[in-house]
Amino acid sequence: MTHQPGALRQPTAEEFQAVQESAEFRRLRSSFRSFAFPMTAAFLVWYLSYVLLSTYAEDLMSREVVGNLNVGLLFGLGQFVTTFLLTWLYVRHANKSLDPVATRLRTELEGGV
Repeated sequence: MTHQPGALRQPTAEEFQAVQESAEFRRLRSSFRSFAFPMTAAFLVWYLSYVLLSTYAEDLMSREVVGNLNVGLLFGLGQFVTTFLLTWLYVRHANKSLDPVATRLRTELEGGV
């Protein structure tokens, strides 16, 4: 099998291991985890709070804020808002901190353009 121009080469297991043990890969993993774990925990707490309040704090959740708009509905809509917000924050973090490093590591490992 001949190597075609622009084709990526298949790295060896030893090369993968070397990249995983590199300081740059450890920083990449740490950057991902330092963002993903706290945000995931915060969102799960927020979501679980909504579910528990909906179940056990009916008086609070049914309290009207404006017209027919009550606290429960605001919390529910807030779930959508926070989902989009977290997605936007993650994309921004990935574009700035994760993707450039991951692309550089991948290019070094696989070659290519």
